[in-house]
Amino acid sequence: MASRTSGKGSQGTAGTAKPRAGRTTGAAKKAAPGKAPAKKTAAARKSAPAKKAPARKTAKKAPPKPAPSPTGGVFRLVRGLWLGLAHAVGAMFRGIGRGAKGLDPAHRKDGVALLLLGLALIVAAGTWSNLRGPVGDLVKMLVTGSFGRLDLLFPLLLGAVAVRLILYPEKPEANGRIVIGLSALVLGILGQVHIACGSPGRDSGTEAMRDAGGLIGWAASKPLVFMMGEVLAVPLLVLLTVFGLLVVTATPVNAIPQRLRALGAKLGIVEPAYEPDQGDAEVYDDEWREARPVRARRRATAPEAYDAESAEEEALTRRKRPRKSAQPDFGRPMDAVDVAAAAAAALDGAVLNGMPPSPVVADLTRDLTADRRRAGEIAAAAAGSVPTARESGQDAKRPDGKGVVPDLTKPAPEAAEGLPPRAEQLQLAGDITYSLPSLNLLERGGPGKTRSAANDAIVASLTTVFSEFKVDAAVTGFTRGPTVTRYEVELGPAVKVERITALTKNIAYAVASPDVRIISPIPGKSAVGIEIPNTDREMVNLGDVLRLADAAEDDHPMLVALGKDVEGGYVMANLAKMPHILVAGATGSGKSSCINCLITSIMIRATPEDVRMVLVDPKRVELTAYEGIPHLITPIITNPKRAAEALQWVVREMDLRYDDLAAFGFRHIDDFNEAIRNGKVKLPEGSERELQPYPYLLVIVDELADLMMVAPRDVEDAIVRITQLARAAGIHLVLATQRPSVDVVTGLIKANVPSRLAFATSSLADSRVILDQPGAEKLIGKGDGLFLPMGANKPIRMQGAFVTESEVAAVVQHCKDQMAPVFRDDVTVGSKQKKEIDEDIGDDLDLLCQAAELVVSTQFGSTSMLQRKLRVGFAKAGRLMDLMESRNIVGPSEGSKARDVLVKPDELDGVLAVIRGEAEA
Repeated sequence: MASRTSGKGSQGTAGTAKPRAGRTTGAAKKAAPGKAPAKKTAAARKSAPAKKAPARKTAKKAPPKPAPSPTGGVFRLVRGLWLGLAHAVGAMFRGIGRGAKGLDPAHRKDGVALLLLGLALIVAAGTWSNLRGPVGDLVKMLVTGSFGRLDLLFPLLLGAVAVRLILYPEKPEANGRIVIGLSALVLGILGQVHIACGSPGRDSGTEAMRDAGGLIGWAASKPLVFMMGEVLAVPLLVLLTVFGLLVVTATPVNAIPQRLRALGAKLGIVEPAYEPDQGDAEVYDDEWREARPVRARRRATAPEAYDAESAEEEALTRRKRPRKSAQPDFGRPMDAVDVAAAAAAALDGAVLNGMPPSPVVADLTRDLTADRRRAGEIAAAAAGSVPTARESGQDAKRPDGKGVVPDLTKPAPEAAEGLPPRAEQLQLAGDITYSLPSLNLLERGGPGKTRSAANDAIVASLTTVFSEFKVDAAVTGFTRGPTVTRYEVELGPAVKVERITALTKNIAYAVASPDVRIISPIPGKSAVGIEIPNTDREMVNLGDVLRLADAAEDDHPMLVALGKDVEGGYVMANLAKMPHILVAGATGSGKSSCINCLITSIMIRATPEDVRMVLVDPKRVELTAYEGIPHLITPIITNPKRAAEALQWVVREMDLRYDDLAAFGFRHIDDFNEAIRNGKVKLPEGSERELQPYPYLLVIVDELADLMMVAPRDVEDAIVRITQLARAAGIHLVLATQRPSVDVVTGLIKANVPSRLAFATSSLADSRVILDQPGAEKLIGKGDGLFLPMGANKPIRMQGAFVTESEVAAVVQHCKDQMAPVFRDDVTVGSKQKKEIDEDIGDDLDLLCQAAELVVSTQFGSTSMLQRKLRVGFAKAGRLMDLMESRNIVGPSEGSKARDVLVKPDELDGVLAVIRGEAEA
């Protein structure tokens, strides 16, 4: 035993020695190349796992004998019989199934249809009549419990499906669509019925569910009612019903008008569409038969008996007959059939022989193509859908191959030639007849420019930039304005808008224009706008904008014309709804033209009884053309000090108007004026006052910076008070400045003037002062502006309207000829008392009043104190002290000591009145 074991071990060792040596040699070569492999140590041999000897094969044991069955084999017999019966029944049913597969498909569909028809009869018997028995109970449980009150319609639904399968067995592809549509229709209708019946739940009982929409109606309506209430659940179910109806009838939404028109034609409500007559078709068929070749006609005839001799003679005569050329005779005129035949023959030759068609045929086909294209353009122009090539210029093919980039500019509105004038003669108070100036005094502008080659070049440049920088974007359209053109760019999926805004300088470089402005996104659209100036700017005339307002029959007296936007539409604004506006821009940006358009619009559309104006012109030359118009309530104010007094008068006028509104119970001046015109306002007994409608009061300040330099506190306080309260009193303010800095347009003024109109500014800081956002620094001047009305988030790019001096002079002269101005004497208080002020005071009246108030209130008369407090020089402070000495306010000089104050603080008001000339000394 020991010898066998040792022998096996030695054999195993000998058998495994060679592979182990090979592995050791490879490892040795990797470890140290060029050296002989070292023998394994004893430790390594001990750590290596010893290979197990293969197990000895033993003889197979015989299986044990089964134990005798206690039932004596009865169970095996029963089991065999059962399996045999099961196999026999399964074979029979499999045979029937194989026979059903071999059945004609038409018979199978008829079988399904008849099965549905039988079910419909059973359900009808269970729902329409009181069917008793298990079948009636099953129908009541399944159908009535599921469909509720509409279980009477379920048999009709099954019958309709069965009839369709019988009539149209060859259209199985529509079955899925009909199933989906009917399911949506049933869910929508049952959900609405369930809600209409009070939305009973499962806790209300089975009878309550059956009296409503059943289980289907409950399942369709309950989640919607639970999540969003019945107010939104019903419209959603209605939409689901409409969707199911459209799916069942295979009617897309855009095809509803055609289907309704066809239904109306069938019912005789509308006239049917024109269809070619059968006689026309017969004539066309006869001509086509005559024009067919002889071979084709012979092929269409019935075959005759074959005769060899006659066939040979016919072949010889056909061979001798000269072959007719495919090209037509040049001596006779060619019709469309000849041209088509020639082109087909030439193309066949080109295809068969690999040669181009002949020049004659190519010319003929080219002429025919040109005629067709010309006819198509004429038809499209007549239909008014697509402009002809002559009108639209060169077509701009989109570089991405998706067709022409559309021009989305709004069409110019038609001139209202046939409309009557709004009001030729207006009766004013005091039996004065006043006629508004005619719009013919204003010049007409030409039609707006359309697509040009420059637009197509810019579209190509933008597409090139997007492709070079690998931005998935495409130009989908553009709108051309008078100054700039806005190109609409749509982004691909997962493309950030910042990818476009980061390319501003690259786009400016590509289109060779530094004034590129990007809007992200365009208000109301899922697109990014790129505004690029036009190389050919157009003028926007004031008359065109006012004619559009007149055509729209908007007769509000405060409606003014502003200009034309980027989309090609005219921009108008109602000053009564703004209610105040700030107009700002650098020198030469178009601010003065905007003010002229505002005043001219008021003169053309409003009478002096509707609107009165206060014009403040510190520059003395901007508004002199309007001197003497009847709309003025005071002469044009050029002195900044008088302007501050006029603003104080406006505040007092506002308070008086609010007193009347509060006394008579009105909230707005329009309601008050309407009540006065209708005689609904009654004065208290004994009052001798005569009520008259209040006109709108429009205050226009052409240069706010000059006013803020002279009297900043008084002007700011008056402006803030007017802008806060004067809206309901019918008083509106227009502030204009060319220096929009924070010391001129203060925070209080900005907070109360919600509407802004910014023209080109010199810096980004000025744009932020006007609009509270950048953008005005990129405008290109000469009327190019950004209009930000009250309530808008983003400004509107527009080109301001322009009115010439001759047009202004004509309108002003017409107004002067109608009526003389009636001025108010209390607007500027200083105008009557100018002669009572001492001449030696001059322009130092305000400083003298401040110095007197300071000296009297402190009871300390010192020249150095006046220098520090009033921030004036030594010469001005000494002169103020001399003026107060001459009016007995301070005593004479006593060297370096302070002067004695001769007036007590309670006498200050009288002293100031004497200084202003309001009272005698």
